[in-house]
Amino acid sequence: MIKTTGMLLDELKNYRSPMSKIGRMASHGDIFPIVRGLYETDGNTPGHLLAASIYGPSYLSFEYALYVYDLIPERVYAYTSATFEKGRRKTYMNRFGTYLFRDVPSEAFPIGIEYKSEGEYAYRIASPEKAICDTLYDRPVVDSRKELIELLFEDMRIDEDLFFALDREKIISLSPKYHSKNLNLLQSLIKSME
Repeated sequence: MIKTTGMLLDELKNYRSPMSKIGRMASHGDIFPIVRGLYETDGNTPGHLLAASIYGPSYLSFEYALYVYDLIPERVYAYTSATFEKGRRKTYMNRFGTYLFRDVPSEAFPIGIEYKSEGEYAYRIASPEKAICDTLYDRPVVDSRKELIELLFEDMRIDEDLFFALDREKIISLSPKYHSKNLNLLQSLIKSME
């Protein structure tokens, strides 16, 4: 369970020095620091369940979501998340993993997010279509559909069968929200397949 310093101070208010007790609990492995002022009580909690608590608002996306949906063959070792209007990338590391946060346009941010729960935890993750769009938004701009196809299937190593099985209408409706050449090319590619 995630706990804030305030929650722990309240629980430990009968101790003479609650902050010292928190420090001892952390050093003895009774609680685990996530980021400043935030702790996890279970050291075996899967890292993806903590991402939104570290920096937000955010949802899991980019390479991590592509991996979850088997769209890419490589195992991903960082929890990549989308934010908006933060203006810069953020990286956090703790015992649960490495967390990377990148901006997407605020107009695109709230669309195509799926809500999941595991036990007492809930988290948000991009749909497969949105994860593709977020990732293409974050990549260097390509100049043609041919280059986009190379980017998708050679550079990013997206599984072609799974890609072509995605919901085309979702991609077509999402793409304009990014105001990005890569996404305009993706929309054009999808429409050409109809």
